[in-house]
Amino acid sequence: MFAHRPRRLRQSVPMRKLVAQNRLAPADLILPVFVKEGATQPIDISSMPGVQQHSMASLKTAARDAAEAGVGGIMLFGVPETLDAQGSAGVDPNGILNLAIAEVVAEVGDDMVVMADTCLDEFTDHGHCGVLDAEGNVDNDATNAIYAQMAVAQAAAGVHVVSPSGMMDGQVAVIREALDAAGHTNTAILAYSAKYASAFYGPFREAVDSALTGDRKTYQMDSANRTEAMFETELDIEEGADMVMVKPAMSYLDILRDVANMSTVPVAAYQISGEYAMIEAAAANGWIEREPAMLESLTAIRRAGAQNILTYYATEAARLLA
Repeated sequence: MFAHRPRRLRQSVPMRKLVAQNRLAPADLILPVFVKEGATQPIDISSMPGVQQHSMASLKTAARDAAEAGVGGIMLFGVPETLDAQGSAGVDPNGILNLAIAEVVAEVGDDMVVMADTCLDEFTDHGHCGVLDAEGNVDNDATNAIYAQMAVAQAAAGVHVVSPSGMMDGQVAVIREALDAAGHTNTAILAYSAKYASAFYGPFREAVDSALTGDRKTYQMDSANRTEAMFETELDIEEGADMVMVKPAMSYLDILRDVANMSTVPVAAYQISGEYAMIEAAAANGWIEREPAMLESLTAIRRAGAQNILTYYATEAARLLA
């Protein structure tokens, strides 16, 4: 007799589905994948159970599986055999990432959006997201000049979306100008606009064989700060970003909501390697139920305002949601 209206709307699975305020769909999801130069078969990433460094053949299989599950996009990261101070493999048309772009576009380009990470950290022998000056600091403007070349090379390989993730000042404007000048006016930019210097990136560094020593706190955002995320996002939108991103997702849901409230372009969020690894570790120990935890975490990111979610669970989650 004293049941309140919300409780009456929780009484069955169909009722809960009927009145759900937020829904996940396969097309909301973007699958990050790693392709390793020289690999002849997939290589397991120990800190990310179920995730692999792909060979070219297994990459195409993963892309096709994701497309058939209805996943909306795929984000490519390259793991080259040779590193140097300039990250030369990132701009090389025959570098692993650009070759992978062409292969994946040929495989699934009509069925899903193909994106690529537009950053140097996978390609530099020092592991930073840009080139270094004489004092060992990241040189913002010199890095942007390379980002422009990198974006054009990715667009020439057929990528639909370039994704500058280095948090260099002015990177979006430089890339947009370079793409337009090269005739790639239809290539979109997904800007990592609010990317924090997080402790949860550790497994990713294994995934890309990162050479980094030290940290990236001078150019990625401080986890204690909130309002500068709005400032950074506004700048990227003004410079021509077609989409913006908050990274990490789960530890920064307040930032994600702030960005979603102010953004005039679609907002994405990245459920990063450490967030994935924590769910996997807890589930492996029997402390949580894996599939419900996976879907709850993705729903929380959607509820906080993400239109798209980059997640290593993308293909699996899409199948569960179908």
